[in-house]
Amino acid sequence: RAGLALRHGGVAPRARPVASSAPSSSSASSGDGGASRAPDTSLFVPVPLKPGLGGAAEEDVGAELTRPLNKGEVLKNLNKFYKRKEIQRLGAENGLDARLFHQAFISFRKYIMESSSVSADLHIILNDICCGFVLLGHVDDLFPFFLRHAKQIFPMLDCMDDLRKISDLRLPPNWYPDARAIQRKIIFHAGPTNSGKTYHAIQRFLSAKSGIYCGPLKLLAHEIFQKSNDANVPCDLVTGEERVFASEDARQAPHVACTIEMCSTNTPYEVAVIDEIQMIRDPARGWAWTRALLGLCAEEIHVCGEPAAIDLVTELMYTTGEEVEVRNYKRLTPLTVLDYALESLDNLRPGDCIVCFSKNDIYSVSRQIEARGLECAVIYGSLPPGTKLEQAKKFNDPDDPCKILVATDAIGMGLNLCIRRIIFNSIVKPTVNEKGEKEIDSITTSQALQIAGRAGRFGSSFKQGEVTTMHRDDLAQLKEILSDAVPPVKVAGLHPTPEQIEMFAYHLPDATLSNLIDIFVSLSQVDGMYFVCNIDDFKFLADMIQHIPLNLRSRYVFCTAPLNRKEPFVCTTLLKFARQFSRNEPLTFDWLCRHTKWPLAAPKNIKELVHLEAVHDVFDLYLWLSYRFMDMFPDAALVRDIQKKLDDIIQIGVCNITKLIRASQAAAAPGTAEVVSEDFPLSATQKDARLVSERHGAASTEALSIAVEAAGLRRAKNLRPSRLGSRQEDLKSYGRGSLANRLLREGLLTQEMLRQLESEWQDQHRNGRYGLGSKRDDQHSSKETRKKRK
Repeated sequence: RAGLALRHGGVAPRARPVASSAPSSSSASSGDGGASRAPDTSLFVPVPLKPGLGGAAEEDVGAELTRPLNKGEVLKNLNKFYKRKEIQRLGAENGLDARLFHQAFISFRKYIMESSSVSADLHIILNDICCGFVLLGHVDDLFPFFLRHAKQIFPMLDCMDDLRKISDLRLPPNWYPDARAIQRKIIFHAGPTNSGKTYHAIQRFLSAKSGIYCGPLKLLAHEIFQKSNDANVPCDLVTGEERVFASEDARQAPHVACTIEMCSTNTPYEVAVIDEIQMIRDPARGWAWTRALLGLCAEEIHVCGEPAAIDLVTELMYTTGEEVEVRNYKRLTPLTVLDYALESLDNLRPGDCIVCFSKNDIYSVSRQIEARGLECAVIYGSLPPGTKLEQAKKFNDPDDPCKILVATDAIGMGLNLCIRRIIFNSIVKPTVNEKGEKEIDSITTSQALQIAGRAGRFGSSFKQGEVTTMHRDDLAQLKEILSDAVPPVKVAGLHPTPEQIEMFAYHLPDATLSNLIDIFVSLSQVDGMYFVCNIDDFKFLADMIQHIPLNLRSRYVFCTAPLNRKEPFVCTTLLKFARQFSRNEPLTFDWLCRHTKWPLAAPKNIKELVHLEAVHDVFDLYLWLSYRFMDMFPDAALVRDIQKKLDDIIQIGVCNITKLIRASQAAAAPGTAEVVSEDFPLSATQKDARLVSERHGAASTEALSIAVEAAGLRRAKNLRPSRLGSRQEDLKSYGRGSLANRLLREGLLTQEMLRQLESEWQDQHRNGRYGLGSKRDDQHSSKETRKKRK
């Protein structure tokens, strides 16, 4: 017995030794002797265990051999057991850290106290302890029963070694035996945007007997598909939502252009092209580039991208025993950073492209351009690919009166545009970091070069490109960003496979999929050249459909569906898809039309345009699922037909976007200065500014500073407390100064918000506080504000 062993200085017997440390998902480790750390036990969710499972027969045996238990004495001795240092040490040796030990004890105590009966052996031990039989019973004797209970509610304790082996991600090259069976030739085409690097790789692709092109976007895959077939090289198209065969009889062509997530690592090719290799470090999608680079079974692998990724690719290929040949390219046309900002839309010229980082800015700028009698094309990320191509065609057409483009950074890849000058409306952009947290910071050098490089494309009517900013204050910082060296790409993304998650589920059958993923990442060990990609979107969908009865493989597929979780309509549709799927009821064309209210009319305002974009995403989702569950999503052809019609409807809306903006503003409350109506989705920064203004009366200056930051007037790290006085002056003069006009014009503040800011500032002014008063004054003011609000 454990207790006897403790009392006599021996080693307590235990069912199976479990190490209390686990590999780190972020620590740099290599080989079998990599660094490790304890698992994040906060992710271990206890399995509920109902009391009273022993039954009446067990109770009779225990009571007959001893007597009924005195629950008061039992509770006293259980608490004594919990406080024993020796017991805590034994728990730690068996994988129970302080958190798990406490949770296991609470469950163990509850189980005993609420059970009408316990097992006979436990009953006898408890009776001996409560009766004070020193030679027969001691609280330490409860440890084997406690450990057995702990492993019942935390089943991972009994299989930690197996879980660690499953989640060991230190040798990704070994996952692809077909690729390791051949000696591949790796050629890295390195250069900036518009240097011809991808062109040379594609020429080799077209001359090969067979080949595969892997790109980051559907538009790029479609472009190579078109180019290849135009050159009489039969080529298929494969994306998540679409399969297009070059031949009419649907025979597989020797060449294929695909989005990188869809590439096959089992099919042999003569040549493979991996585009935009620097995205191997992408927090969400980097795993797809890692998989393609390590797993494609091709004699030649042509990698295209920034020179910053050369060292990492070389290191990765060293682990596979393959050498890398580097071919460097220079930009084909000059790119000049101007010494002056645009400052006014009156200074626009044909061939100009204004780059914004939010749809609200797109709407605001495009309307101001139209107010000047100019026509502009509009491109942003959530537009359907067909609409983007049409807008690009409209802008590129020399005979079309549209000579101005307003776009987001979506133009950085996938579209051939005849741009003379890139104008950054702002140089701050909302981003998501490695932890899945939203941040607002200046654009990176890589992003700036990618966007700026679109100006002066080789072969266009503009022989050189120019780049500047909308506002004078941003120009110096843009020059600094563009002059910086692009930091080297140091890590490659990885992602757990369905097979790994299935093995985890075998060992932890009661855990939810979201919890399985969390535990996997917590235990995973990676080499220093790799990282585990962000899985927040996956977990969001896993939690959303957790209550729906699905088998693990189907649940995993639904959770990897590509959708924007910020779109409630799309998320709700996925939920309905999963529910219908779980009932084994096919999702027919008629069902989908009823759900989306098809047919749909052309949009009359911005809100309706946004909804049409969401419906287009729903059709994409249906098509994506139809290639994974053909029987349950049987009407892919019909859905693709109406999606094309919807694309045409959205194009009509985008062509009349300024009319939609006017309609949205007219529908808003009189006197409002917003570009769009109140119920239109705001950017995260605008929401933050409004929430701060409405909920924190004492922080009105902060609300204004957030809005100022969003407008790109200053970076977040420059908003130091020492500048509070200047912000106060900005606030004081908001009603007549250019700052207010600028914020109103860009839709970042409304008249109502400004009136509230004025009222709060005046209150502060009357109290003599100016935001710098005593803590007591702040508390008093907060109470008064709460009273007024009530």
